Amino acid sequence: MKPVLKLYRGYANNQELIVMGHIFKPTTSANYDFQQKNFKNAQSIIRLFQVKTKSNADVYLELNGEVIHTRTLEDGYFKFCVPIKEATDFGWKNYTVYITHEKEKIEATGSYIKPNIGKFGFISDIDDTFLISHTRNPLKKLYILLFKNVNKRKIFEDVVPHYQALQTAGRNDKNQENAFFYVSSSEWNLYRLITQFSIIHSLPKAVLLLKDIKTSLSQFFFTGRGNHNHKFEKIKHILEFYPDLQYVLLGDDSQHDPKLYEAICKIFPLHIKAVYIRQVGKHQKTATLNILENMNSLDVATCYFKSSKEAITHSKEIGLIE
Repeated sequence: MKPVLKLYRGYANNQELIVMGHIFKPTTSANYDFQQKNFKNAQSIIRLFQVKTKSNADVYLELNGEVIHTRTLEDGYFKFCVPIKEATDFGWKNYTVYITHEKEKIEATGSYIKPNIGKFGFISDIDDTFLISHTRNPLKKLYILLFKNVNKRKIFEDVVPHYQALQTAGRNDKNQENAFFYVSSSEWNLYRLITQFSIIHSLPKAVLLLKDIKTSLSQFFFTGRGNHNHKFEKIKHILEFYPDLQYVLLGDDSQHDPKLYEAICKIFPLHIKAVYIRQVGKHQKTATLNILENMNSLDVATCYFKSSKEAITHSKEIGLIE
């Protein structure tokens, strides 16, 4: 049996390319089937959290006729951060990574984005920001994850037209797209589910930056929970990687997004144009209102909304979209 090579979407600027993925030990389990229903879907989801990763495995990136070698970390994760020697075109591009097994070459092709020069970048949470997940109710969240396949998962109304409008915000040429990042406390185990969901609902193609992979059934019951500091570090990295952009942050009030985004605004006061926070419960939270007021004092436009129609109206009022 062969090891499994999984690639994720990467990103580049004029100086550096970053691509990443995992290598898993051989398995007889089938890939997650997006069409399965009820208990069969639950079985597929559970398998995603029973993967066995391959540590210290050789992995090779082919780039402009050059082969670059590295090894996986303890959790099977690998990441190439390589300098770009030649100018490349903007937009989504392909890259190729391979591993070897018993002298056989196992190859996979992924994609990365080099954003067109523009004004804006967009960083969005996933759960309860656009994907209805019921994060505040862990048991309900697990039930939906297990027994609702990707076709049955629900999206908030009017999210899609808002995100699609943001995708070309500030651009005269609507064929050029702004960079979108989905940064979440969901684990890499759910990467394919999230990307498939975004395709089904015509959300902007985005780079996903997720939490460390989980490899046991006991860890599955705590999916999306725990420390959220990784989100802060990943957002901080994006802003430092693309320092010439103005950013819009989108999240919700079910967990720590308001406090996290406030910290980002304090560190990057000139980089954040607007913050959008979805109201998940029946009532707005006083703590969230206070945080948004603090952001306003830093000249950051804020919108605390229940319906995405409100967010669309706000984006028009501040001149973000037409």
